[in-house]
Amino acid sequence: MFFSILLIAHIQAAVIPIILGIKSFNKFKHLSNNKFIPFGFIFLGLASIAEMIDHTQTSWIYVDHSSLFNWLFYSFLSLGLTCLSISVIKNKIFQTTNLYISFCSIISYLLFGKTIALFFQVIVSIFLIINWQRIFKDWVLILYPIFGIIFTTFFGTNLATSGDQFWHVLIGPSGTISVLAFFLILKRSGKKISKNSHENIHF
Repeated sequence: MFFSILLIAHIQAAVIPIILGIKSFNKFKHLSNNKFIPFGFIFLGLASIAEMIDHTQTSWIYVDHSSLFNWLFYSFLSLGLTCLSISVIKNKIFQTTNLYISFCSIISYLLFGKTIALFFQVIVSIFLIINWQRIFKDWVLILYPIFGIIFTTFFGTNLATSGDQFWHVLIGPSGTISVLAFFLILKRSGKKISKNSHENIHF
């Protein structure tokens, strides 16, 4: 029973972002680099798939280790967040900086290990929060640092220290809330822009 719940928690973390990515194609055209949005969601889904494959090597027991699929998990996660981040900015220097930091995260895992890679992941997340808050100014964005960073880190830390797999079940759904928040912000942003345009024409 517990394994079924654990499996569902991981599957939804992979399927939902990919579905949102597919739904995002040819949408959100009011954003300067909307072409990156679908790839952002799909990469996040691929990250969860890589994590599931990695778990098959450890009998679905969480083990804090480095492996090919664990590297793919962090790489896809970094690419996903970076694509979402640069999807809302026009400045080429900022775009290049975001991509460079993501590249550093991916390469540093291979060269120096997970700890350094996580440092660059934090920077990627900070850039995303700054870019999205500057463009959207939407309170829903607060769900990302709460569920995508604080809660997942809390659950992951408890899992690593206690070995209690209960915490493992909570990580995936917590991350999914962040993904849904991103999509909701994008949908709300289109309505806001349409409303502002209508008001400008009316007045």
